[in-house]
Amino acid sequence: MAIRFSIVITTYNRLNLLKRAIDSALKQTVPCEVVIADDCSSDGTEEYVKNLCQSQLQQSDRRLIYHRNERNSGHSQTMNMGVSVASGEWIKPVDDDDYLAPNCIEEMAQAIAIHHTTITPETNSKAVICSAQAAQVDPNGRELSRTRIIGPGKAFYIPQSDIHYGMLLEQVPFGTPVQVAYRRDAFLKSGGWDSSLDVNFDDIDSWIKIAQFGDAIFINRCLAYRTVWPGAYNQKLSLEKRLRTNILIKEKIYPLIHQKHHHRLPDLAQIRNYLRLHWGLVALKAAKINPAFKMASSAVLSQKAWKILLLSMATRNQPKLSEVSFSELENNRSTVHPDVEADIHNPQQLKTYLKLRSGLTAVQRGKLNKAYKNLFPSLFSPANFKVFMNLLILENSKDIVTIQKHILIQ
Repeated sequence: MAIRFSIVITTYNRLNLLKRAIDSALKQTVPCEVVIADDCSSDGTEEYVKNLCQSQLQQSDRRLIYHRNERNSGHSQTMNMGVSVASGEWIKPVDDDDYLAPNCIEEMAQAIAIHHTTITPETNSKAVICSAQAAQVDPNGRELSRTRIIGPGKAFYIPQSDIHYGMLLEQVPFGTPVQVAYRRDAFLKSGGWDSSLDVNFDDIDSWIKIAQFGDAIFINRCLAYRTVWPGAYNQKLSLEKRLRTNILIKEKIYPLIHQKHHHRLPDLAQIRNYLRLHWGLVALKAAKINPAFKMASSAVLSQKAWKILLLSMATRNQPKLSEVSFSELENNRSTVHPDVEADIHNPQQLKTYLKLRSGLTAVQRGKLNKAYKNLFPSLFSPANFKVFMNLLILENSKDIVTIQKHILIQ
């Protein structure tokens, strides 16, 4: 089955970067339509792209389409206009500073086709959104990191009924636009991108809405590259702002969760407290004591919020077992979870582990003085913080409820 894709590249006054994005789109191993959605640039973008379109036409290549907004309208509206002029069944969004691996569309189209021919006939549910791994690169294209693998096989799918519950517990991270593709009809039914939302949230809001209409596919291969800029807007956001945004995201997800999960669904107040704990720990790890206290203080005595935090972390992480040989650990083996042993290499770390576990127990029981004594200043060490996070994960791991992830490509 041939899946028709349109790559929609949004741009505004970044011609040098746009050239790289266009080049990556035109060099896909599966040729497809490429729409340049220009938010009224004034840096020569219009002239360059029109000339490139003309050059392509002279070679009988009609893949490149140029759309220019009449006035500067913002990123969300530019994406919406780009989709409106595209003809593909599936849309692959790309910001002008990002770019694609040559096999991105081929890999996505293959996974979607397998779902269409093997899953859709059985379930009558179409795939509407597809995400892949991405590499984070610096402005020179040097790779900094990669997004994590989140499921089994080379490609897998999640049924629609599990997506929003998975998003609530951080098991379904679709990622940034360069990682994602979506069905054009589902995007249009969802209302497109909401320009009233803050930058870096209009895309997440869109994934939430699109996921109402079908299954999600994930590909565990790096198919896209996202540029990380020093001093970028999203890096300047305060932790308090990120907390408020995170709460807003969960409030949008909550009413969309399938009824089969309602019997174990926490109420929104518990979700908000869980997020306060999460961002409090993030602040604590960064040694930002005042923001940590401000964000987490109202939630620290909520046992339900702690349990949600533990379970969400447990489903996102899989600590590895390892052997250690020092006598103190052997003598205390009954008190140390085997999955935490990988991070304990000497008697001092064992002592720290026992203090951290005691501090966690004190927090959960509301004994804040004892918690403070046992947790500080140990958590300011990255190694100790890692032990603590693994401890959080493992405390309630027996209660983990996983969503369905079905392999499409082994």
